[in-house]
Amino acid sequence: MDAGADTAKEQGLPTLVRLCLFYAAIYLSSGVSLPYIGTYLRSRGMTGGEIGLILAVPLLLKPFTGASLAVWADGFTLRRTPMVLLLVGAGLGYAGLLATSNLLWLILAWFIGQTLLSTVSPLIDVITLRRARTESFNYGVPRGTGSSTFIAANLTMGVILTFAAPTIIAIWIAAACFVGAVAAAILVPPERVHAEGAKPARSERWKGLGDLLRNRTFVLAVVTAGLIQGAHAFYYGFSAILWRKQGIAEPMIGVLWGVGVAAEVGFMWFLEPLRRRWGPERFLILGASAAVLRWTCYAFEPPLWALFPLQMLHAMTFAASFLASLRLIEKLAPASAASPAQAINSALSSGFTLGVATLASGPLFDALGAKGYLAVAFMAGLGLIGAIMLSRRSRHQIV
Repeated sequence: MDAGADTAKEQGLPTLVRLCLFYAAIYLSSGVSLPYIGTYLRSRGMTGGEIGLILAVPLLLKPFTGASLAVWADGFTLRRTPMVLLLVGAGLGYAGLLATSNLLWLILAWFIGQTLLSTVSPLIDVITLRRARTESFNYGVPRGTGSSTFIAANLTMGVILTFAAPTIIAIWIAAACFVGAVAAAILVPPERVHAEGAKPARSERWKGLGDLLRNRTFVLAVVTAGLIQGAHAFYYGFSAILWRKQGIAEPMIGVLWGVGVAAEVGFMWFLEPLRRRWGPERFLILGASAAVLRWTCYAFEPPLWALFPLQMLHAMTFAASFLASLRLIEKLAPASAASPAQAINSALSSGFTLGVATLASGPLFDALGAKGYLAVAFMAGLGLIGAIMLSRRSRHQIV
């Protein structure tokens, strides 16, 4: 057993419990930022196009910032050290949203907060995936616990907004990041970045990153996952605004988001055996197919009763494709490049492709309203083609 596991045992908390608590801490922030940041920016006088621009900048730059921060994080002795620093920086960045309504300032503040916070997920995923394998627990349990916290934060903010000004959104997001920094220092097992104890030179870490990008199957996997995940952009940025225009109240919008994430949690907690039996390639196909159906339906503004089953498709459009991409990347990347590999995957799936789609979503929302969902349905269709190609290729290249 390694030093991290020994320390966890000495402190009386099993690794699984520690990781569940940490995922819960970091999802306190995204449970409010993801569904409600559009509402906050709208309250500061931003148009749909400006909101899309603000949200897109960190996503578009994530292939560069994500890779750079992952290589930087691999230079520490313990994996949790950069997580603490990233969460403190993210909290300061989000707090900057409160300073002014100037567009350039809001772009900068959101860029800092979102870039640093989003880098934490692939770093903790590396630890969790490895511990899940060596200590025989389901990765979906801690990750699903984070999603459960997402629901709780989401519903709580929906209620708070019935009597509080949207300023509370930015305050919550920043404060949650500081809570996450404390949790990283206390709860994340003190696992070494390099088990053998020797830190490779920065040039060697960058070389490992280049080797990954020359692997065609690896690139196909991250691009495919990116298209499927990126197709959520219009939903993330404008679903709350569109539902409000339909006359749906803030608390019910929180419930709708909660239903989607609850379906995601159930999928992660209980369908791990199915994933192992089907394999990640089939799960990508499942996620892409559900995404085409879901976003096409949303384009026609379905009534409230129909939104509930459509929201449950989040289990497939997000969870199935997310889990599949994590497992594929873990299989395709050498252990020495685990952090950069997951960072590249995150940079594309929740970064560049999501950023391009988010940037396009603002003008689409201003011009077409709900019909903008048709554009991301097409994007999901491209992801479906990629998933089918990957499935065929993997029969020969993935054992």
